[in-house]
Amino acid sequence: MYGFGEMIAKLKANPKTIVFTEGEDPRILEASSRLLAGNFLKPILLGDPDVINRNAEEEGYNIRGAQIIDPRHYDEFEEMVSEFVEIRKSKGMTPEQAREILSQSNYFGTMLVKMKKADCLLGGATYSTADTVRPALQIIKTKPGNSVVSSCFILVRPSAIGDNEVIAMGDCAINIDPTEDELVEICGETVECAKAFGVDPKVAFLSFSTKGSAKSPSVTKMQNATLKAQEKYPDLPIEGELQFDAAVSPKVARVKTPDSPVAGHANTFIFPNIDAGNIGYKIAQRMGNFEAYGPILLGLNAQINDLSRGCNAIEVYSMAIITASLA
Repeated sequence: MYGFGEMIAKLKANPKTIVFTEGEDPRILEASSRLLAGNFLKPILLGDPDVINRNAEEEGYNIRGAQIIDPRHYDEFEEMVSEFVEIRKSKGMTPEQAREILSQSNYFGTMLVKMKKADCLLGGATYSTADTVRPALQIIKTKPGNSVVSSCFILVRPSAIGDNEVIAMGDCAINIDPTEDELVEICGETVECAKAFGVDPKVAFLSFSTKGSAKSPSVTKMQNATLKAQEKYPDLPIEGELQFDAAVSPKVARVKTPDSPVAGHANTFIFPNIDAGNIGYKIAQRMGNFEAYGPILLGLNAQINDLSRGCNAIEVYSMAIITASLA
């Protein structure tokens, strides 16, 4: 696995600045103190400076070196308002509306990235995923050629006898019921994310059917998405539709789809919908002893990432490193 040691070394050679939209949160403060101690990533903490400093002092977190910005008292706020009005002019945005919206840390922080005052952003400790993604879609927008923002989770299971086991799963957090073409796009983005973590992708489009063993609109969708992905990415090993056991068990694969070079050895999984993806990664995390990193947002023009509201400080620290290293 391309692990955290390599990511930290990369950041030390090219330090980044990361915005935390919930700078008053103790979990963010603890993670920021660790990042500052490592001297490879500079946090920008959004919130009331008095509250941030008081919370850090009460918890014993050293955040000297972090930039603290109160969106209500930002020197370049009117410049930000003007740029936001221009971005949203097709929606009839007025300066008064822009000022109100930009007083919210999620929008303010995203504009800092847009204006290149920061390299990346991590939010969601208290915001919902939608509240992190919405400003990103409106301000940062999708990369050229992309139609959707998607996500993947990188799951890591430590091994005592060699390299850790690393797999990628998409999309487990954003798109509720992606179309065939959206699944192809999700596949391409998930593969690139998997490669960033040292995975040599072998892609399985998952279903409750293996190679036509069942029939339903969902099965047809995954069959067609597989064919489209194989056509778009001819150099990638892609198979589908596969049940999960056929995707990961060589013994089952020999029975269900004996001629497939991917079946039985897949490490990058594309789910038919968010129900399957979200349930699947959480089963792996809670019962398979995998550590889950994500959701890592994919398809945007800048690196914006989301936290679970149930995250702890270690998860914030890890996701900050991932976010900055992908920026």
